[in-house]
Amino acid sequence: MRILVTGGAGFIGSNYVHHLLAHTDDSVTVLDALTYAGCRRTLEDLDDDPRFTFVHGDICDRETVLSAMAGHDAVVHFAAESHVDRSLLDPDVFVRTNCMGTNVLCDVAVQLEVQRFVHISTDEVYGSIEEGSFAETDPLAPRSPYSAAKAGSDLIALAYHETHALPVLVTRSSNQFGPHQFPEKLIPFFVTNLLDGQQVPLYGDGMNIRDWLFVRDNCAGVDLVLRRGEVGEIYNIGGGNERTNRDITDRLLGMLDRDEDSVTYVEDRLGHDRRYSITSEKIRSLGWSPEVDFEDALAETVAFYRDNRDWWEPLKSRVRNR
Repeated sequence: MRILVTGGAGFIGSNYVHHLLAHTDDSVTVLDALTYAGCRRTLEDLDDDPRFTFVHGDICDRETVLSAMAGHDAVVHFAAESHVDRSLLDPDVFVRTNCMGTNVLCDVAVQLEVQRFVHISTDEVYGSIEEGSFAETDPLAPRSPYSAAKAGSDLIALAYHETHALPVLVTRSSNQFGPHQFPEKLIPFFVTNLLDGQQVPLYGDGMNIRDWLFVRDNCAGVDLVLRRGEVGEIYNIGGGNERTNRDITDRLLGMLDRDEDSVTYVEDRLGHDRRYSITSEKIRSLGWSPEVDFEDALAETVAFYRDNRDWWEPLKSRVRNR
C-alpha cells in the first residue's frame, strides 16, 4: 500500500512514519509544511529508505496536495495546528490549517479516488467532563479555538464521507507524550526546563486531569484503524492513565532530582478544561490495547530529552514564554 502521511515531520506523524516503515512493507510519502513545530531532522534516518519520500508543502495548497497525493492508496492526515495556548493568541492560523487544509485534502482525495482516509483528531473536541468518559457518539463541545478548529475538521471529513462516499475514518486520541515531541507541550516543556535548571510553570491549582497515552501505542491504534476500521466510523484511543498535571510534575521532579522550589504556580489558562476522559472499547474490540507501561514510557521520554539536547535545544528557542 502507498500511504500519504500529512504532518509526518511532526511529533505523532513522525512516530507513525517510523512505525509504518518498521512494521509493514508499505511505502510512505510525507507531506509537511515544516512550520515551527515540524522537524525534518526527525526523519533524516529514513532518507536512504527507498520506500520513503518527503514533500515540502502546505495542505492548503491544492496543486501541491494533488501532486503529492496522486498514486497513493491511503491518506493518514495528522497535519494540524495543535497547541491550545497558541490558538488563544493566533486563532486564524488554526482555522486555516485545520479546517481549510482538511477540506482541500478531502476534496482532492475524492478526485483521486483514495481508498482510505484516516483523519486524526483529539479527545479535546468533546470538551471537559466531571465524571465518566466520553464515547464516540457523544456531542462535541470544544472550548478553545484549537479544539473548535479540530471539531470543525472532523465534521468536514465526515461530511465528505456522507456526500461523496469518501472512505473516511476518524481517530480521537487522548494526550500523547514520548520522544520527539515539540518542547512546548507539558511533559517535554517541563523536562527541558528542569534539565536547564529553570522553573516549571504550573497552571492554576495543578489539578486539571488528562488521560496520557504513549505515542507508539497511539500509532499502533491509528494503523489498526487504517487497516481494520469500519469506514465512516470514529474511534477513541485512550491511554487509561488519568493523571493531574500536579502528579505529572511531581513524577518529573523525582526523575530529574529536583524539588518543589522548581515549581511556579501561574495564572490559569483561559477556558482551561478541567478533565478529559474517553472510552476506548470500540478500538479495543478491533484488538488494540496499550502495550507500554506508563512509568516505563515516562522514563523513556525523560531519557530521550536528557540524551538528545542537540535535537531539542534549537526547537526550544521557538517556544514563546508562557
